[in-house]
Amino acid sequence: MPVEFLGIAATNEGSEVPPRSGASFDKEYTLELARAHEDHGWDRVLFAYGSGSPDPSPAAAYVAAHTEKLQILVAHRPNVSYPTFAAKTFATLDRISDGRLAVHFITGGNDHEQQREGDFLTKDERYARTREAIRIIKKAWTSHEPFDHEGTHYRFNDFVSDTFPVQQPRPRVSFGGSSPAAYAAGGAEADIYCLWGEPLARTAEQIASVKAAAQAAGRTDVPRIQVAFRPIIAPTEELAWEKAHRTLARIKARKAGAPPNRRHPLNSPENTGSRRLLAVAAEGERHDRALWTPTAAETGGAGNSTALVGTPETVAQALLDYYDLGVEILSARGYDLLDDAIDFGRHVIPIVREEVAKRDAARTAA
Repeated sequence: MPVEFLGIAATNEGSEVPPRSGASFDKEYTLELARAHEDHGWDRVLFAYGSGSPDPSPAAAYVAAHTEKLQILVAHRPNVSYPTFAAKTFATLDRISDGRLAVHFITGGNDHEQQREGDFLTKDERYARTREAIRIIKKAWTSHEPFDHEGTHYRFNDFVSDTFPVQQPRPRVSFGGSSPAAYAAGGAEADIYCLWGEPLARTAEQIASVKAAAQAAGRTDVPRIQVAFRPIIAPTEELAWEKAHRTLARIKARKAGAPPNRRHPLNSPENTGSRRLLAVAAEGERHDRALWTPTAAETGGAGNSTALVGTPETVAQALLDYYDLGVEILSARGYDLLDDAIDFGRHVIPIVREEVAKRDAARTAA
């Protein structure tokens, strides 16, 4: 089965380790990072969403207009725009990019972050709204006849768009979450289901839950599975572990200097995914071949925060362990975004692609 690599389309060089040095949207850096991914074997990059961050859609349009083959994944929170408006925005982006768009729907796992932009729904209500929004956007992308909608969260009459995606029948939709409500919504609607990096056994359990939710929703197919990691690589195992501990020390130093309201909540995150990562970290620092959890523990399980540590060969083999579980999309970003994207593209992606090709050839011959 095919394998894809997803990187990050940051608009500045800041991360948990280095603070940004300039504006939140740095045009030159944004394009340099995107082109580094395009030139080093990555398939697509994610334009993430934050309540105070640069808007991902125009940032994605800027990158799409200055690259040739790099695919773009735009994060979207349904609370920030009406689904008919969002559908036109994304159809226009797909046109600008000549069919390189996918959309990642974010339900929101933190009440405070959601309320910054006026979203006061409960978590379960947000999942229901996301599911409704995805259905509307899919229909707006594909329906050439006017349609009405009357649902729990949205109501409109006689809508038809004059802007349709290049991709037929539509761009792909990705979705993430680790709660029963998330499995139900994403299992029903997602083309790609996104998970954070957990030990292999726990990941297999989550994949089974996604598949069961898709079947319960009446689907005859299942979402493709994506898993995200923070790779830390070096030429030798010893150097890789030295780099890992140095990275952890830098995270701690950066966090210690942050204002209290910018520090991650270490013990009681609201979303299930972060709680799962903290539970894994509490069980031990190292799991399976190369999974390392202190980076997750130090950031309160915030987002993609578990690391894979080792030589390129070790990290590639660890990723292949997930591929063998059925993971088709491997998401990775380092802590020094530009240099790590180049190193991962040069040294890890070719190994994984070669080994996947061997597996596929053996499967075909069997």
